[in-house]
Amino acid sequence: MTVHIDFLPNRIGLRSFPLPPQVLNRRCVEAAVMTGLALNCTINRKSLFDRKHYFYADLPAGYQITQQRLPIAVDGTLTYSHLGGRKRNEVVTKSVRIKQIQLEQDSGKSLHDDYRNQTLIDLNRAGVGLMELVMEPDMSCGEEAAAAVREMQLILQALGTCQGNMAEGQLRVDANVSVHRPGDPWGIRTEVKNINSARNLARAIDYEIQRQMFVLESGGTVQNETRSFDGKTGHTIPMRDKEGLQDYRFMPEPNLPPLMVQVVVLEEVRERLPELPSVRRQRLVETYGILPEHSFTLVNEDGLMDYFEAVVRETKAGPRKVIGWVMNELQGLLHQQNLSVSQSPISPQALAQILNLQENGQISSSIAKQVFQELWKTPGKTAQQIVKEQDLGMVNDSTEIHRICQKVVDSHPDQVRPPWKRAVLNKLMGLVQKETKGRADPVLVRAILEQKTS
Repeated sequence: MTVHIDFLPNRIGLRSFPLPPQVLNRRCVEAAVMTGLALNCTINRKSLFDRKHYFYADLPAGYQITQQRLPIAVDGTLTYSHLGGRKRNEVVTKSVRIKQIQLEQDSGKSLHDDYRNQTLIDLNRAGVGLMELVMEPDMSCGEEAAAAVREMQLILQALGTCQGNMAEGQLRVDANVSVHRPGDPWGIRTEVKNINSARNLARAIDYEIQRQMFVLESGGTVQNETRSFDGKTGHTIPMRDKEGLQDYRFMPEPNLPPLMVQVVVLEEVRERLPELPSVRRQRLVETYGILPEHSFTLVNEDGLMDYFEAVVRETKAGPRKVIGWVMNELQGLLHQQNLSVSQSPISPQALAQILNLQENGQISSSIAKQVFQELWKTPGKTAQQIVKEQDLGMVNDSTEIHRICQKVVDSHPDQVRPPWKRAVLNKLMGLVQKETKGRADPVLVRAILEQKTS
């Protein structure tokens, strides 16, 4: 299975519509070089532009400027990770070879109107420069391809070469899928075009694998064709066949001379490379002592790493305690209400305040979670205000705690007679916490109950 990724670099232009002229933007080249270096590619000091001739309604010029003979970057590697294992909590790391990165022109956008049985063409992006990245057939399922594309998104966003928003067409994916038995030659492939999300990419590939296996096992032949993916049905749909070998009549692009990349430019771009996602994950593990699967989630969720580090800076609680809150309480509510991290009603500073109250012994762990829930509903308040208004502070009067513990013990005489079991002590602790509404220090409560039942 191979994957082709088209992405529109930020603030660049390589236009040929309307004609003439064709102009290559410096930023376009820098973005391609930076992306190539981040993917460990070999940057060709000399690359060439070609014309690829074909007629289609979304390409009014009748040809596309591309780099068929000598692309700007070749032979790279993309290392990606995804969660695997029985419990889906183990980080599985794999890599896929990058065949090439090439600069070329975008085409127009076809808008299919099934109701009126017609197709409209949006030519606003026709001729605008894009980068195409071609991966080698090193992946074997939709999950791997989706993880690789997601990692690619993170790298592009870190570099600033592309915003990577698939829903808005800034990054588009084509997947070439074929199946074969071990030891047999590659099977006939189909191409699934213009997939607009990592989730749909995984669904499209997995469906296509199963479809081709069914065709072959039924005695049929897989057709060499282009297909589209229907997100509603989860099926791929035939668009056009590729049985006839199309002659694109490639020729050197007469209006763009060979592109020469100087060594000085390469070194300048290399020095500007930011911290990449894989380095971020390693830094998080080494700096904060968190688990690799937690660093994976922090980096992959947009804005979550910044949120986590902001909380760590503001609180006395250790990073491992902070990560528990971010992974469980925060992410739980975000996913439940389908919100992004930037839309969280609780800021990093507000979460840090809750943790500081707990660390200072002013509230218990159960009360901290209750305050978190209240802050989520009323983000205009502070943690201190909620604790004060609802009288949620810890009960520090040891005499009062002794009295409540004695009351609980006296009300369960049969259960506290020796020899009593550890489960009984836990039950008594729960009753004490119920009496104090979770405001008693559990360590102190346990010590008092052990004394009174010994």
